[in-house]
Amino acid sequence: MDSKLYDIAYLIQFKDLERTNVSKVSIAWHLDHSLKVINKIYAVLKSSDPSVYKNRFSLSRTFSFLLGYIPRGTAKSPASVLPPYKIKTEEILSQLEEARINLKELEILDQNANFVHPVFGHLNIKQAKRFLELHTKHHLKIVNDILKK
Repeated sequence: MDSKLYDIAYLIQFKDLERTNVSKVSIAWHLDHSLKVINKIYAVLKSSDPSVYKNRFSLSRTFSFLLGYIPRGTAKSPASVLPPYKIKTEEILSQLEEARINLKELEILDQNANFVHPVFGHLNIKQAKRFLELHTKHHLKIVNDILKK
């Protein structure tokens, strides 16, 4: 994930760029959203009760994690991780620093710390890390497609 955070830091300079034929939202939206997801999931994992974790099969999680891919336009983001209308560079930088710290802190959480994803179901630490990697990669790919056009 370190390299993805470096990519986010680099891409901040293009934050105002939009290509509506690729994405309805700007690069800033994708960067801000990705960081909000990392930080929000960390907060939920940290406050979770590891004893309630139950590993349940999820076909969509299995396919997505195995293929290393999240299809575009298939999910709607929860309100808690939606960027504001006006996204400030300082806010992205602040979230970026928080994400760096939180990703390091993930390593010391109980392996059964967990959260419930609306599509993939109950995820423990290992699964949450995989999801964060795929989710961030998904949005960085969209950003790179915006830059290519």
